[in-house]
Amino acid sequence: VFGQPAKSKRPKEPGENKIKPVNKKVKPKMPKMKERESADSSLKSQSILTQVMDKGRFQKLAATLSLSAGQSIELRCKGSNVTWNYPSYLDTFKDSRLSIKQLDRYGQLILTNATAADTGEYSCWLQLCSGNKCRKDETRTGSTYIFFADKEELFVPTPSYFEIVYLNPDKPAVIPCRVTTPSAKVTLHREFPAEEIETDGADIIYDVKKGFVYQHPTSDHEGIVYCKAESQGAPQISIKYHLLYVEVPKGPPSATIEASSGGGEASDSVHVVCTVLGEPDVDVNFRWQYPGQESERPVILQNFWRLINRGTGQTTRISKSVLLVEDFEARDAGTYICMAQNLHGETTVATRVELN
Repeated sequence: VFGQPAKSKRPKEPGENKIKPVNKKVKPKMPKMKERESADSSLKSQSILTQVMDKGRFQKLAATLSLSAGQSIELRCKGSNVTWNYPSYLDTFKDSRLSIKQLDRYGQLILTNATAADTGEYSCWLQLCSGNKCRKDETRTGSTYIFFADKEELFVPTPSYFEIVYLNPDKPAVIPCRVTTPSAKVTLHREFPAEEIETDGADIIYDVKKGFVYQHPTSDHEGIVYCKAESQGAPQISIKYHLLYVEVPKGPPSATIEASSGGGEASDSVHVVCTVLGEPDVDVNFRWQYPGQESERPVILQNFWRLINRGTGQTTRISKSVLLVEDFEARDAGTYICMAQNLHGETTVATRVELN
């Protein structure tokens, strides 16, 4: 019969299609509980870090916070043994604008008259100590990234006008052109040939807290680049970054040792050189053992390093430690041992110097 529903359709349940009144009591409760649980868990790690507002109010901090340059901020971290981390720029000149105190029940960080250069991560955690040993309490931490916006400084200022970024094939490389306002539009450019480098969101991404990240660096990415930022005004240009591709096998230092002479005449000066070739961005620490050490024989130690181009599109760091013995005498004869250490391990090399 015309107008009747088709037989294939299911019969309606009693009360179906009725418009239910808006009433909080009949809303499903489970999703709300889940949302509340997830919100609580996300705040758990932030719970010990708060910002002191005016009139004695406190505010829990989100992952990011945007303020203007010239403002001051006070952060508090609950606990009787709090450690702080903040942009290293503030340590450069022991900046008096930064004040950190530990009170009975909380740690306090105050930064006055903030500048664009103070943009960065501010975090705190509790220390668990037993005797002289302390460790970080991973369950009691807090952190926030603070932008200090400045129209004159869209890029976070750096101490130099030129930086080297090493492109290592087995780890991401970061071009650290960070901005002071998260809404700025940032692009990456190659100096020669002059062109904008496409940020595809896969191989090259932009992280407002880090800069441009090359996920899989190759030798094709070498060259000089810079960043451009725009935000309600004329675009601004960052400093230049020289991208160098390096491919040095990881491992303990590859060290050699050589003396100026296998034998020294009395009253001569003798120097022993310990040389290491390695990754450009990996520091090398040197330690020495020498014959006159126990008798506190005075020696002169000099450490230095430089970058060398191996001519194959690769850059290597050459580190040297020079031990100089002036007025060589009998007690200086014997074995000179150099111990070179990097983050992968330690290498020991030795040579003998006799008194002629």
